Amino acid sequence: MRSDADMLGQIAYAFPFLLPGLWTTLEVSAITVAISTIVGALLGVGLVYGPAPLRWVVRAFSDIVRGIPILVLLFFVYYGLPITGLNLQPFAAAVLGLIVFKVAQVIENVRGAIGSIPRGQTDAAKAIGLPFPERLAYVIAPQALRRFLPPWLNGVTDAVKGSALISLLGVGDLMFGIQKVVGRTYEPLALYGFGAFLYFVINYALSLASRALERRFSYIRE
Repeated sequence: MRSDADMLGQIAYAFPFLLPGLWTTLEVSAITVAISTIVGALLGVGLVYGPAPLRWVVRAFSDIVRGIPILVLLFFVYYGLPITGLNLQPFAAAVLGLIVFKVAQVIENVRGAIGSIPRGQTDAAKAIGLPFPERLAYVIAPQALRRFLPPWLNGVTDAVKGSALISLLGVGDLMFGIQKVVGRTYEPLALYGFGAFLYFVINYALSLASRALERRFSYIRE
């Protein structure tokens, strides 16, 4: 049976090989969150205030995507889209699959945030003659943002955890690096445990930020 010193030695040996994969995981997560937040926010506003055809399309997209496992989305993008003539490299396919998943979450975050604003706020803005763009910018958005941030940040952890699946497409992320080192050392317990620790550190930091936001915005003046 391996001693603690041996396990630490395996981790120390593996760490330099895992750094590129860790960077790739952070890069994929950052790209996914940035793009999905912008696209999801626009579609979320469209779901609440858009014309009926747009609302139907966005509603169907959100419901369908949220009902599909992330792994299925990744495989569909990588193996399914080439049928349409769109051949993506593994990195691009992984990012696109995660973005689609995250956009559906952001849409619901935006819908819930806007829906939680009392109707009297928008009625008052209409009463003083504010057109819709100004009502959205100066009345709705500031209040909705407070309600949007905590659940959105919680959802960011889903993107980080979901990124662990992109190794199945051959992307050299943290999990892919761990698998390669395990193939050399045949020490899965220590390395997978260390990988779990790294994911925990990232997500725990995000959780702490989420709790801070929840405390900050727990008392909101209407």
